[in-house]
Amino acid sequence: MFESFYENIFCYEWDKNSIPYRRQCGIRVIHEGNDMGMGFIPDIIIDNKVILELKSVETLGEVHYKQLLTYLRISNLKLGFLINFNTSLIKNGIHRVVNNL
Repeated sequence: MFESFYENIFCYEWDKNSIPYRRQCGIRVIHEGNDMGMGFIPDIIIDNKVILELKSVETLGEVHYKQLLTYLRISNLKLGFLINFNTSLIKNGIHRVVNNL
C-alpha cells in the first residue's frame, strides 16, 4: 500500500485521541542568514517533539536514515522514527533515529 494510506490512518487515530501533530509541514532552511524557503517536508511531526517518516519499500536504504537525521538536525528535534510498512512483521520495520542524544 502507499505511504499516504498509512499516514491517513495515523492522523485519523491521533485526531480521535486529541494528539497534536503536523502533517506534511515544510521546514524552512536558513543559510547564512538567508531564507531559502521550504527545504524539507517530513511526513509527520508529533507534538513538536518526534518526526515520523513513513515508507513502504522493499528495503530501507542508508539515504532514508540520513533523510530523517537531516530533518531532525534542521528542526532541532531529538527523536525520529523511520517506519517501513513493507515488512512481514511491523516490529521489524520500525527504526529509531536520534539527533545528538
